[in-house]
Amino acid sequence: MSDDPVDRLRDSQAVSFEEFDRRVREEGAFVADHIERGSFDNPQSTVGLEYEFYAVDEESGCIRRIHRSLLGFHGFEKELGLHNAELTTGVHACNDAGLRAVAAELAGKLSATEGWAAERGVRLVSDGMWTIGPAEGSTEAYLLEATHEEGLTLAINVSNAVRYHGFASSERPVGASIDLPGVTLDADNPGPVSLTTSIQPHFQLRRAAELPAYFGYALRVAAPLLALGVNSPLFPPALYDDLDRETVLTDGWAEHRIPVYEQMMNPPDGPRKVRFPADVDSATEAVERMVQDRTLVPARIESGERFDDAFVHLRHKHGSYWRWVRPVFDGASETAANARIEFRPLPGQPTLRDTVAFLAAFAGAMSGFAAADHPVRELSWERARENFYAAAREGLAADLRWITAEGERTDDSRRCVEDTLDTAVEGLQAQGIAPERATEWLEPLYDRLRRGRTPAAWKRSGVAARLDEGASLAEAIHGTQREYIALQRGTLYDGSFADWPAPEGGR
Repeated sequence: MSDDPVDRLRDSQAVSFEEFDRRVREEGAFVADHIERGSFDNPQSTVGLEYEFYAVDEESGCIRRIHRSLLGFHGFEKELGLHNAELTTGVHACNDAGLRAVAAELAGKLSATEGWAAERGVRLVSDGMWTIGPAEGSTEAYLLEATHEEGLTLAINVSNAVRYHGFASSERPVGASIDLPGVTLDADNPGPVSLTTSIQPHFQLRRAAELPAYFGYALRVAAPLLALGVNSPLFPPALYDDLDRETVLTDGWAEHRIPVYEQMMNPPDGPRKVRFPADVDSATEAVERMVQDRTLVPARIESGERFDDAFVHLRHKHGSYWRWVRPVFDGASETAANARIEFRPLPGQPTLRDTVAFLAAFAGAMSGFAAADHPVRELSWERARENFYAAAREGLAADLRWITAEGERTDDSRRCVEDTLDTAVEGLQAQGIAPERATEWLEPLYDRLRRGRTPAAWKRSGVAARLDEGASLAEAIHGTQREYIALQRGTLYDGSFADWPAPEGGR
């Protein structure tokens, strides 16, 4: 296949939606059959992580493209923006040694890039959204710049992959707009999505048939975990229509990544693809939902000899099945086939320890809630969804409804989050982790709860302090972002967000 993006897009557009969807239906039936056979069952639970970064200039903090040589480092892959890279871990046992292995793997893979980065004056940043635009040209131009050839749209600062460029050129386009407090933006390509970065914990089930119970609990813990993790309350100043203090610090969302992704990638004339998904009654129903999901960019794919090549078109379609919690079925061989839950709401975090704390919290919650038959299973889906978007808007200040482990209904958000963490600790203990060690894994998150301080709240405090000392809003946002990067430099490997002082303020 040609490496020319125009040729590749043209080839993609020649693929029949009907033919592609027919193949997906056949492959979905294959996966459903193997679920019934037990092919996706495993003797143990495992964990893994996808971890996105963006690159900035070491001195100025301005967003920068990543030289493609970074992708030659073990574990790194391209992401949507040319300033993005994604680090993936291997699969590890869901126990203390497995979590330590994930932490060591992240540190090892990331530290291996330090010499490369130093030579280029680049720093990889773990964060929810970048706010300092490029050194040359405007932020808006960087996000929106595209070429138009033969009726095709190719974003200039988006990675060369059909699935990225195809969203803009498909006969079934995505929304490609942002309309949030103080920020409106219209695009003809998915470039603005590259404002955001995330972490995506994975938890592998022992039995695929148990997916509905685990999936239901994942939907219900999405709000309390997101409330603890919010980290993108600010846009680049140049994107605000009016730099007003109240609009920036009060009216905006604590986690803008949620509405940005939904508004940018949901089709304007069809079912919403990015959304909080509904409960499922069976694992095969989960597969059928993927099959029925609206295809955006079909592809002609040659099947190989691997087990998951038997459903390669379904896997391709899964790449645009953008639910905030989603099931995954794959495996290179039938022996390695697995069913897992991918947890997608969380933004990038200040340090590696915070990141692994969320992986441990999600894995512990999956183990603990299911093992205890936790009463929150009775919380309605509608209430779980309301909790989720409230957490995205307000973080730990959100009004959350919950049912505790004792079966008590409460609207005390602190109890909701505390009950989630306590149950996750019990889940880690059920995986063989000693009680004190299980608590230690989640301590960075307990610290956030005790102090009521999330990364989003820290950023807002930094902007407010700088404004009080006379800075403009643009100066305050940029100054806070540079302080975030500086503190991360000293704590990324060996500290946590709990170690960070209050923002400095000042100009």
